[in-house]
Amino acid sequence: MKSSDGFNPRRLRPRGQRNWGARLGAVLAAVLAMLGILLTLAGLATLVGHPPQATGMDLSTTGAIVLAVGGLMVLYLGVLFWRLCRRRMRRGGALDMSPHLMRKHD
Repeated sequence: MKSSDGFNPRRLRPRGQRNWGARLGAVLAAVLAMLGILLTLAGLATLVGHPPQATGMDLSTTGAIVLAVGGLMVLYLGVLFWRLCRRRMRRGGALDMSPHLMRKHD
């Protein structure tokens, strides 16, 4: 088969994905989820009767409940953001195929 002078087969191949933003977002989301876990545990420890040794924290029952609920919300947001970033990293840049033709991942 004869190829023309201006033909470059490398142009036909898809370029590699640049998903550094999704990776950085996943790391930040994991840190956010860990912060949520720590806040929730601090609030629950205060409710049980073993308050953490941190200055500037409200150690009343209402403050502990707010801390625990706020920690759960931060945890939920961190997990949600992590799942979105993970889905973005797994998305291919090629042509889409029907889901029943693809192999199962996870």
